[in-house]
Amino acid sequence: MKYTRLGNTELTVSRLVLGCEQLGGTDWGAYDKESVKAAVNCAVDMGVTTFDVADVYGLGHAEEILAESLGPRRKDMVIVTKFGVNWRGDDRGGRARTFLDATPKHVREALEASLRRLKLDCIPLYLVHWPDPATPVEDTIAALTDCRDKGLIRYFGVSNFATGLVREAGAAGDISALELQYNLLDRRPDESQLDYASKSGLGVLAYGVLAQGMLTGKYGPDAVFGSDDRRHRLPHFSPENREKISGLLSRLRDMSEQYGKSQAQIAINWVLGNSTITGAIVGSKTVQQVTDNVGALDWVMPAEDYAWLSDSCTEARLIA
Repeated sequence: MKYTRLGNTELTVSRLVLGCEQLGGTDWGAYDKESVKAAVNCAVDMGVTTFDVADVYGLGHAEEILAESLGPRRKDMVIVTKFGVNWRGDDRGGRARTFLDATPKHVREALEASLRRLKLDCIPLYLVHWPDPATPVEDTIAALTDCRDKGLIRYFGVSNFATGLVREAGAAGDISALELQYNLLDRRPDESQLDYASKSGLGVLAYGVLAQGMLTGKYGPDAVFGSDDRRHRLPHFSPENREKISGLLSRLRDMSEQYGKSQAQIAINWVLGNSTITGAIVGSKTVQQVTDNVGALDWVMPAEDYAWLSDSCTEARLIA
């Protein structure tokens, strides 16, 4: 495992971060609690020290399962959790009504609930999951600053914020990290956003690194997903968009054979090849997936392949 400092903080994070949305048991198809718990423990055994979760994943269930899986070791890990998507009840289909809520009142309520579920006294890194248009960002940041000053969180930051809003948040308080989606098919963060993060000393955590599994090569053109798997509605899994990215996927297969690396390892390695990216968040349901993903860190991609993949994003990003 490789480690680095998260921006200008005193947190040391593993460059591979275990994404924990799948611990919530919803939206990603078949769920086996013992399998995902084993994946968490395998990640720790292989040197992963950083775990990314959110209160809305499984409506709190993911945080509870993460705490249960880690046991006493959770206090030695860098746990990143997020708030800002509130919910009310469940309807008869088992789905809650969710809505954006980054009000100061909800900051405190959500934080107290996450601390209880994670069985922690202080959360290492607390992020605003999505911007709330109805709440001034300076009000949210002021509430987070107050929670930090009270010792309930160590550092805070933002997730899924556009460049201008990141700047507003940074002007309102000491944000320490930015989380965003970044992969070979989706480079929504533009150069100005990454440049701002670098110059401001923000740690940058990238999620969706495998494009929800598309870049692993596991899903062919005939793959079908059930209604309990969000991939059935994601644009890059549509037949027409799979055709558009067939050239990229073919190159990944060729590189996989050439270098003896899985396509997932190549995709993760490419993300971490960007010096602005601090850590790559990758979800895993099984021990095998964790083991494979960790293997992305032990090699250096040849410069010509890195450049080709980077150039390929110009076309691929149009479908995201």
